Amino acid sequence: MVSKTSRIRTPKSLPHTAWNLKKKHNLSGETIDLKEVEDTADHYEAKENPVREQTDQLFTRLQLTTDHNQQLKLADILQITAQSLCCQEPSTEEELAQAFLQRLLLVDYKARNIPIKEEASKCFHSQSDTQSTEENDTFESFLTKKPEFQGKITEKHSIHSMDAQMAVFHCSDSFLKQFIVTKLSQCQYALPLLVPNPFTGEIEFPLWAFRQIRKSWIVTNTSGMKSNKTKPINETETPMVFFFRFGSNSSSKSQLINGLIDERHNIFFHRDCPGSVRDCLLMDGIVEITWYLPSGKNNDHFTDCIAFCNLHGDAETHEKQLEILTEMSSVNVVVLGEGNIPNNEILKKLYKGSKPLVCLLCEDDSNNIMAKNLKYKIGLKGSNKSDVSKDLRKTMQECFSKSLSTFSLEKLGKNKKITVDENSVECQKGKEAAMQIMTLMQGMKLCNIKEKYLPCQGKLWHEWCQKKKELHRLQGLNTEMQRCEKISEMMEIRKQQHKHGLSELMELFICTLKSLKEIEKCFFLKWLTILLDNSTTDELSGLRHEYHETWTKILNLKEQGDKLEQTKDTQKLDEISEKLSASSFGMEHILREMGQIYESFMSVQIETKHFTLPKLAAEIMLSGHPLELMDGDAAHVPLIWISAVLDELIKKLGDQRVFVLSVLGIQSSGKSTMLNAMFGFQFAVSAGRCTRGAFMQLVKVSEEMKEKLKFDYIVVVDTEGLRALESSAMSRRQQDNGLATFVVGLGNMTLINVFGENQAEMQDILQIVVQAFMRMKKVRLNPSCMFVHQNVGEVTAGEKSIEGRKCLLDKLDKMTKLAAKEEDYNAKCFSDVIEFNVQSDVWYFAHLWEGNPPMAPPNPLYCENIQELKRSIISKSSKSRGVTLSEFKENFSSLWNALLNENFVFSFKNTLEIALYRKLEHEYSKWTWSLKSAMVVIANKLHNRVNNENSLKIEKKDIMECLKETKTNVQRSIKKFFDDDGDKEILIQWQERFQRKISELCNELVEGTKRKLDEVTRLKIVKEKVDCEKKTYENKLFKLSKDLAFCLKNKETKEEALEKEFEDVWSKWVTKLTPNTSTFSEINIWDDVTETLSESYELSLVCEQQNQGTYKRMDVLGDFSDYVILKNQEDSNQEDLLSTSTHGEEDDNKNANEFEQAAKDEKQGLSEESCRSDTFSADDNNSLNALIKSITTDIKAETQKAPIAERGYSRIYIPKIIASVKEKVKAYESSTSKFILKKEFTVDLCLYVCKFAADQFAELHKEFKEAYDVRLFLEKQRPQYLNIFKNYCNGATSTAVFGQVIVDTLEPSILQAAYDQTAIDLSEKMKCDIPAFKGNRSNLEKHILTSLAVEESFEKYIEYIQKPREYFNNFIKKKVNDYIFEDNCSVVLETIKSNIISKGKCVVDAVNEATEKIKSNGDVSMWLHHLSQKLKDELQFKEKSCLEKNEITDLDFLSQVVIKGLTSIMPKLSTGFQSISDLKWEMFRKKPDDILIEHLCQCCWAQCPFCNAMCTNTMEDHTGDHSVQFHRNCGTNGWSFLSKNELGIDFCTTAVSNNLLHFKTSDGVFSFRNYRTAGGEYARWNISPDNSEMPYWKWFVCRFQADLENHYKKKFIRHGEIPVQWRNYTKDKAIESLSEL
Repeated sequence: MVSKTSRIRTPKSLPHTAWNLKKKHNLSGETIDLKEVEDTADHYEAKENPVREQTDQLFTRLQLTTDHNQQLKLADILQITAQSLCCQEPSTEEELAQAFLQRLLLVDYKARNIPIKEEASKCFHSQSDTQSTEENDTFESFLTKKPEFQGKITEKHSIHSMDAQMAVFHCSDSFLKQFIVTKLSQCQYALPLLVPNPFTGEIEFPLWAFRQIRKSWIVTNTSGMKSNKTKPINETETPMVFFFRFGSNSSSKSQLINGLIDERHNIFFHRDCPGSVRDCLLMDGIVEITWYLPSGKNNDHFTDCIAFCNLHGDAETHEKQLEILTEMSSVNVVVLGEGNIPNNEILKKLYKGSKPLVCLLCEDDSNNIMAKNLKYKIGLKGSNKSDVSKDLRKTMQECFSKSLSTFSLEKLGKNKKITVDENSVECQKGKEAAMQIMTLMQGMKLCNIKEKYLPCQGKLWHEWCQKKKELHRLQGLNTEMQRCEKISEMMEIRKQQHKHGLSELMELFICTLKSLKEIEKCFFLKWLTILLDNSTTDELSGLRHEYHETWTKILNLKEQGDKLEQTKDTQKLDEISEKLSASSFGMEHILREMGQIYESFMSVQIETKHFTLPKLAAEIMLSGHPLELMDGDAAHVPLIWISAVLDELIKKLGDQRVFVLSVLGIQSSGKSTMLNAMFGFQFAVSAGRCTRGAFMQLVKVSEEMKEKLKFDYIVVVDTEGLRALESSAMSRRQQDNGLATFVVGLGNMTLINVFGENQAEMQDILQIVVQAFMRMKKVRLNPSCMFVHQNVGEVTAGEKSIEGRKCLLDKLDKMTKLAAKEEDYNAKCFSDVIEFNVQSDVWYFAHLWEGNPPMAPPNPLYCENIQELKRSIISKSSKSRGVTLSEFKENFSSLWNALLNENFVFSFKNTLEIALYRKLEHEYSKWTWSLKSAMVVIANKLHNRVNNENSLKIEKKDIMECLKETKTNVQRSIKKFFDDDGDKEILIQWQERFQRKISELCNELVEGTKRKLDEVTRLKIVKEKVDCEKKTYENKLFKLSKDLAFCLKNKETKEEALEKEFEDVWSKWVTKLTPNTSTFSEINIWDDVTETLSESYELSLVCEQQNQGTYKRMDVLGDFSDYVILKNQEDSNQEDLLSTSTHGEEDDNKNANEFEQAAKDEKQGLSEESCRSDTFSADDNNSLNALIKSITTDIKAETQKAPIAERGYSRIYIPKIIASVKEKVKAYESSTSKFILKKEFTVDLCLYVCKFAADQFAELHKEFKEAYDVRLFLEKQRPQYLNIFKNYCNGATSTAVFGQVIVDTLEPSILQAAYDQTAIDLSEKMKCDIPAFKGNRSNLEKHILTSLAVEESFEKYIEYIQKPREYFNNFIKKKVNDYIFEDNCSVVLETIKSNIISKGKCVVDAVNEATEKIKSNGDVSMWLHHLSQKLKDELQFKEKSCLEKNEITDLDFLSQVVIKGLTSIMPKLSTGFQSISDLKWEMFRKKPDDILIEHLCQCCWAQCPFCNAMCTNTMEDHTGDHSVQFHRNCGTNGWSFLSKNELGIDFCTTAVSNNLLHFKTSDGVFSFRNYRTAGGEYARWNISPDNSEMPYWKWFVCRFQADLENHYKKKFIRHGEIPVQWRNYTKDKAIESLSEL
C-alpha cells in the first residue's frame, strides 16, 4: 500500500484549486471579484486538464452521468432487476455502482468493499529479461534490479471504493442521497458532511440527506443514573471532535479515529481497507462525520453521544472546511506529519484560543504532554495503537469536562460559506408547506391533536366499525329490523363525520397536494413525515417505557397472586394504551382521515371536490409511501376508500399484474426491518412507532425481468405484530386470527417471521398461521408460505439446522391437528393443508447486529440471508400467475367481508372466481349458441332431405358429420380461451367440466335431431298409403283436366267460361275419385272435459268452477286454505314454520326466552279466523303447491305420448287424464291426517290440466287432419289443376304444362324454405339487437325484473315467482313478437324477401345445372332426378311423375319454362310481403322464439327452498351446489314468521347467519344456520351470509304489500313488520340495483 505522500502529490481537480485561491484571499481579508475567480478557474482548468479528464473518465467508467435531468433516482434502485438478485461480485466497472447500491439496500457494510472479478489479462505488460544469464542471476541482483518496460506503460488503476461511493452520491437526486446516507448510517459508516463538488468546486452540505437518521443511546450521568435518548441526528447537540492533518504522515488519521470509537469496525475508510488504491479522486477535501453512541454499559468509551468529524486530505489546501469546523468543534485534533511545522494562521489561532487542541505527532515518541489552556501533544511514533486510543479518550474526557461548546447539523446548516442542499427552491417549498401544517399543532398536547384536526377517524370511526361488525353478526328474531336500525345508526355516524367536514389541517394538506408540482409534492410529503415523527417520538417513547414498566409489574403481581393490585394496574395499562393510540400521529393518520372524509361524503351521496381524494392517495402511494389497508387502531378495513384508491391506481398504471407478498410475525420480531432491507422500504421500526394494522407498498419489476416473472409489480403487505401487548385488553386471539386470515388470503406468498427460538412464541404464531392456511384451503385459495427464523445462532451448523426443521415440521403437524378440530376439517399433517417443503421453505437468519447496539453494524451474514431469501422469493414467484390489481381489489373485498362474519369459511365468496365463472358462462353461451344455431340449419336441411327422398334413414354419424366443422371451431375456441386467458390458472379447474358439457351438448343435439328426423320418417312411412292415394288421384285429375281441355280446345271460350266449366266438373271428379275415403268431423275437446267431470261431480259445480276461472291460476295461488277442510279444529296453534322455541346453545338463553315469550304472546292474540288459518300451515300450503306441480308435469308427459298426430284425437284421452288426476289427489289425501280436500280442489285441478291438454290436442289434431284428409288435400290442389286445364285449352304443349306444374310445386317450397331460414336469421338479429337476449339467463332475468318493475303488475310478479320458466318463455315470446310485428317490421320483411330471392336463385341454378348435364344424354325423368337431388337439402321437392313423358323431349325448353315461371313467381312471392300482417306465423316450422327459448332457457331451474330465487348456473345438470347471487326476502314466496299469519321479511342470506332462526319440514325443525342438515333440496343449495344491499325486493315488498298480504292471506306484522327504511327505496333505485346482477 502506498503512503499518503504519494496521494497528496496527486494534482487536485481544477475547481478545488480555484475555489481554494478564493478562500485564501478571503481569509487574508482581501476582497475578490467573482469574475476574477472564474478567470483563475479557467487558467487552472487549462493547466490541469489531465486531472479533470481523470474525473470525467471515472464517471464514464462507472457509466454515471452528472446531468441533472438524468440523475439516479430511488425508484430506479428499488425495482427488481437481474443484478439486484445477484450475489456475485461485479465482473465489470460498469456494474460497480449498481452493486454498491444493491449492497447498501441490504444494509451490508461490505458495500464499499466490493472487488471486481480478476480479468483474464493484466493491465501491466512487463518485458521479461531475456538477456539474463546464470552468471549474473543472483539473489542480490534479483532484489536490486529495476524492471524494464518496452514502449508505454498501459497501466489502468482500479477504482477506489470511496470514489465509487462518492461518484454515485454526486449523481443521485436528493431522495436517493438521503437513502444512501441513511443506509450508510445503519451500516455504522461515517457520513459525508461537507462535500466539495468535483465540477463546480462549491462546498456542499447535504443536510437533507441526514433528515431521516435517528439515533438512540443511553446517557450515564456523574451519579451513575442512566437515561434513554432517541433523537433525529440533525437536531442532536453534542460535543464534536474534529480531526484534520497537515502535511504527509505515516499514520492513518482515519484508523486512529476508528480505534478511538470502535476497534472492530472501520467506521472511517482508511488506506488499509479492502478496495483502497493509490489514487482517490473524489475524497480529497471531504469532511465525514460519525457519532459515538453509548450503550449505558461499563465498557462505554464515553458516557454521552459524541460527534467525530474527519477532514480528508491536507488541511492546508482545504482552509474553508478547516475554518468552519474548527470554529464549531469542542475539541480539535490535528495530525502533524513529517517535515517542518506548518506555518498556518488557523493553527496558531487554535493554539492561542481557549478551545482544546490535541496535536498528534507522527514522528514524535513523547508521552501525553499537556500545555496550558487544554493544549495537548501526543507522540505516535513507536506507540501502541491501543495505548494511543486510551490516551486520546482520557484526554478528550478531560476536555469535555471543561469545554461547554456543542455542535449540531442544524447549526452547521446556517453557515453562509457552504451550499446547503435544503436551500433548493423545491425543498424549501416543500418545507414551508409542511411547516404551515406543523404550525397549526404548536402549543397543543399531542393527545389532543387528532381529536381536533382528525375528528373523522376517532370515536366516530370506531363506533362505525363496531356497528359494522354487529351488522354482520345479528341475532334474534327480527334480524331485518335490527339490520335496518344498524344501517341507520351507521348512516347517522357518517352524517356526523360529514358534518365535521375538512378540518383546517386537512384543508391545508389537500390544497397543498393539489397546488404543488410533482417534485415539490415529494419534498412536502417527506418533510411532513419527518417533522411529524420528530414531534411525537419523545412522548411516545416515554409512554412505551411506562407501558413496559406497568406490564412487567402486572406479570410480577400475577406470580404473587395479588389480584387487587393486578386489576388496578391493568386499568392503568389500558389508560396508557389509549394515550399511546391518541398520541401516535403520523402521515398514516392524515391519510386515514382522507379515507374517512371520502367515505363519509360517499355515504351521504354528495358530489364534491373530495371525490378526488383517492387520486391524491394513489399518487402518494406511488411516491413511495405505504397505503394503510387495515386501520390498526380500529382493527377495521375502510373498504370503500381502499377500493377507490386501488381504482385510481389502476387508472394510473393500468390493470397491472402483481405478486402479493405478505408478512406475519410476533410483534417486534423484525418483520419490518427485514422488508426494509429486502426492498428498501421505510416501514417504521423504532420502539416508539411499530407497524399497526396492515400496509402495502409497490415494488416495480424492471422491463428485463417482466418476461421471466410474468408480473409487473410486487405488492408487499406488512402487518401489525401478532400478540401485540397493546391488544391485551381485547380478544387478542380473535383479532390475530382475523389478521392472519386476512393477509394469508391476500398474499400469493406469506412470510411467517419468528424471532429467535422461543418455543412459546413459536407455538403461538404456528397455531394462528396453520388455522389461516386451513381456512384458505377450505375456500379454494392456495397461497404458498416460507418460515423465517431470525436471530438464530450457529446458523451454519448443519445438524442443528436439520434438527430445527424437523422440530418445526412436528410442531406444524401438531398445530394442524388442533386447528383441524376447531375448523372441522380433515387434515392430519401440515402438507394436507398447503404444499410445503421443509428443506426449501424454512430459512434461518443470523443475528441482525454484529455486536451490541447502538454502535454495532449489521451482521453481514444477516444481509446475505436477506439476499438469499429475496432470490428464493423471486424464484418461486416466477411460477405463480399473480393477480391483476383489479383481482387484488376484488379478493381484498371478498376476504374482508367474509372476516366480518363469525364463520369465515361459511361466509367467504371468492369474488374473483365468481367473476371468472361468469365470464366463462358468457363464453359458454356463445359456444352453445354456435352449436345450437348450426344444428337448426342442419335439422332444416336433413328434414328436407328426409321428405324429398324415399326410404332414407338418417344416422347419428350423418348428423355428427354435418356438425363436425362447427364443433371443431367451438373446440378450438374453447382451447384458445383456456390457454390464452390471463386467469387460466383459475379457469383450468373448470376446463374439463365445460369441455365435457360441450361434448354432451353436441351428443344431445345430435340425438334430439335424430329423434325428430326419425319421427318425420315414421310419420312419412305411416302416410305412405295416403300419399300413394294422393299421387294416384293427382294423376287422374291431371288426365281429366287435360282431356277436358282438349274437348274445349277448338271452341272459342272466354277465360271466365273456362273457369266455370272447370268448377262445374271439379266437385264431381273429386267425389267420383274418392268415394271410400274417410272424412274428419270437427272436435270440441272442452265439451268432453265438462261431460267427463259431470259424471263424477254435479254439473252445476263444474260449470260454476269454470265460470269463476280460479283454476286458470291454480299454479300461482298463494293460499290453498279455501280448498281444505280441517280434520281437527281444536289444534289451532302449531309450531312456527321459520322458528322454534328450543335452542341448543347455552349462550342464547336470553334470546331463546324472548323467542318463547313472543310465540306465547302470538298465540294469545290470534283471532278465531287466524286460528283456523294457522292450523293449515305454510308447510301444508307448500305441499299442495308441490302436488299441483307434480301432477302438471306428469300430465304434460302423458299428453306428449298420445299418438294424435297419426291417429287423430279420441274422446278416451280426456277421461284418462281426469282419472289420473283424481287418483293422485286421492293418494295425497291418504297421506295427510290434518285435513281433507274439498271437491272444488279436484275439479279445479282437473280443469287446469285439461286446459293445456286440450290446447295441445287441438293443435295435434289439426296437423293430423291436414296430413290424412285426402279430400282436403285435393281441394288445396284445385288452383294447380285449373292452371293445367287453362294451359292446355290455350294450346300449350305438354312440356310447357309440365314446366308450369314444377313451378307451382316449387313455389310453396321456396316460400317454406325462406320462412325456415328467416327464423334462423331473425334469431341471430334479435340476439344481437335485443339487450335481454345478449348473454346468458342471468342477463335475461335482469331485463325481466326491470320490465316487471316498470309495469308494476302484481299478477305478473306472482307468475314470475311461482312459475319462472313459463314466465321466461312468455317474456321471450313477447319480446320476439314486439321485435317482429311492431319495432322492426321493415327489417323482418326485408329479411324474408332476401331469403325468397336467395332460395329462388338456388333453384334456378339447380335447373340450369340439371339441364346442362342431362340434355345431351338423358330424358325428363333423369332431369327431374338430378334437380331433386340438387335441391334435396335446400327445400322440399319430390320428383314429379310425368304422364306425358314421351311428349317431353326438349329439356332446354322445359328449363326455359321453369326458369320463366320462377322468375315470375319470385316478385309475386316478395310482393306478397307488403306489410308485417302478411307474415304467417304458422309458416315458421321452428319459430324464432322457440330457437331463443331453447338457447336461453336450457339451464338450471332449481329454486331456493326458502325464497324461490332461481339457481343461476347456465348448465341444466350442473355438478356442485345450486347458488344465486342475490336471494329474496322469504315473504315474497309466502313464508311465515313466528305465527302463521305473519309474512317473513328476512332474506335467506341474513337468516343463515342467525342461530336463533329455525324452519320446519316434514322431517323436523332445523336451524337456518345449519339448513343443509334438512337434507333433500336444502342440502344442494349453497347460501352464504351476505349483507350486501339488494333494494329491488325491498321496494317490491313495500310497493305490493297489500297485494302480497291478500294473495297469501297473511300480514307483514309484528316480527314480520316491514322496516320503515325500506320505504325510502324508489322504483328507480330498485331498477338501478339490478346492475349488480
